[in-house]
Amino acid sequence: MRSLSREQIASYERDGFLFPVPVMSPDGAAAYRAKLERFREEHPDYTTGIAGQKMHLVTTWMAEIIRHPRILDAVESLLGPDLLCWTAALFAKDSDGKSFVSWHQDGNYWGLNNHEVATAWLALSPSTVESGCMRMLPGSHAWEQVSHTDTYDDDNLLSRGQVMETNIDETKARNIIVQPGEISLHHVNVAHASAPNHSGATRFGIAIRYITPNVRQGVGAKDSATLVRGEDHIGNFELEDRPAQDFNPAAVALLERVIAQRKQSIYQDTPDRD
Repeated sequence: MRSLSREQIASYERDGFLFPVPVMSPDGAAAYRAKLERFREEHPDYTTGIAGQKMHLVTTWMAEIIRHPRILDAVESLLGPDLLCWTAALFAKDSDGKSFVSWHQDGNYWGLNNHEVATAWLALSPSTVESGCMRMLPGSHAWEQVSHTDTYDDDNLLSRGQVMETNIDETKARNIIVQPGEISLHHVNVAHASAPNHSGATRFGIAIRYITPNVRQGVGAKDSATLVRGEDHIGNFELEDRPAQDFNPAAVALLERVIAQRKQSIYQDTPDRD
């Protein structure tokens, strides 16, 4: 069910990103935002760190989002029919004028062994220049991976405050502006960042990381992922179950096990934050 045109696919392959791609109505996005805001108030420990990357294991509404047909159709256009969701990270950027994301390449520190990886970044509120939208460098996904320095900056929304050890020409960066119900798509190796939010309202987005069964985790113990479309005949990841209800005891136990495993491998010595 590929939904992207040849021109859109060519643009993604050239630039390393594509936007905007409409996937749901503004009302649909608003309904999910309301669930997210309520969840954030009631369960703050489940919206940060590794738990915040795996909310789809314990909430039915996040499990719906990662399986949204129009999101999967777009990602299938890029990666093919067999898709797993590796993580779905919440990015809630408060309008404090301080929180930011430094220039980085995701592929530098995730530990995944190949580039059959794409992020669908779903806007649940306007992601504009004023609210601190992502910025990306066209063509940077073709660069060799650049070394990063871990800063652990408290205002940096990345897990380690990772910063690329290279000079970035900001004049060449594109502002990735998306409205509620739209996604942007980006390659695992594209250089991207975002500035602080000065809009007066929290910017809400969900970064869903999709991989193919060919991908495997090269760091630590066997990792886990959720099969969301097609089949997995390879088995590089332990397949995660879909929750039958919010905070099902079996789902909570699975999430706790995933958190413990990741803390011992790819997120070892990392502060428990996103």
